[in-house]
Amino acid sequence: MDILTLGELLIDMFPAEIGRRLAEVPAFHPKPGGAPANVAVAAARLGAKSAFIGKVGDDAFGHHLADTLNQAGVETRGIRFDAQARTTMAFIALPDENTPEFIFYRNPGADMMLQPDELDRDLLHQTRVFHFGSISLIEEPSRSATLEAVRLAKEGGALISCDVNYRPSLWPRPEEAYGVIMEMLPQANLIKVNEGELELLSGSSDPESGTQKLLEQGLDLGVVTLGPAGSFFAVAEGSAKVEGFAVQTVDAVGCGDAFTAGLLTRLAAGDDWRAHLSPAELSQILRYANAVGALTAKNKGSFRLCLRRLMWSDF
Repeated sequence: MDILTLGELLIDMFPAEIGRRLAEVPAFHPKPGGAPANVAVAAARLGAKSAFIGKVGDDAFGHHLADTLNQAGVETRGIRFDAQARTTMAFIALPDENTPEFIFYRNPGADMMLQPDELDRDLLHQTRVFHFGSISLIEEPSRSATLEAVRLAKEGGALISCDVNYRPSLWPRPEEAYGVIMEMLPQANLIKVNEGELELLSGSSDPESGTQKLLEQGLDLGVVTLGPAGSFFAVAEGSAKVEGFAVQTVDAVGCGDAFTAGLLTRLAAGDDWRAHLSPAELSQILRYANAVGALTAKNKGSFRLCLRRLMWSDF
């Protein structure tokens, strides 16, 4: 397996209109979503072998989501169904194309209920890259399941990738989010943050100084997404900003997940992900990831249709 993701698989309720706050949206349209699931789907559409581990409700939405991943080419044997909890839903508003607002309906949601003993250990031992986000670290038992998954993937020699994906409304307070994520960071090789998350973790919104503070936690690679402006990376040997692509944005939700899939598919290529960490090669890899994110912004909904085989050879 090239890329294995773990975390939330849910129904995103997208707004019928852009330009309104959550309470003002007149109607919502259900779409498959969840950041780790988005990454798995985008990776499959970019030509990687991908799989997903997580839990959904044993309900119509849960089975629809599992079927959707399977149809997208994602290995789904790691999905579990919970008869006691419903599939999580996230209502989304877009006051503008690049600034989503979220409210989650999960009290609890099935994604929170994944148990350590429900993990597919074969998948975790066999993957080249293991990717997860902070949402599965918020509550038990999914926190323990995530940490156990990280341990098992590391045993198998996988690159451990974390997308902070900070959603303030899901955490009791920012200080708790900071503590949990920082405690986990030494177990990861790669962290992906946006500018706000960089400031939360490092105390600085400057990509250069902020990522240097994160690398001090033992990371091999720090990546900051900068929206339409592109992205930034830092490794021990150097750092650089990589310019983005100008497109007509329809919907920016999920663009960071598509970017992450582009990044991880390139790091998963070859026998050793560490061989791709030179600043020169990372500049090319992030340019490719920027293009994947930009193409995603041109369409509506998290599971986009435009990513079929964006060729690495074009970059």
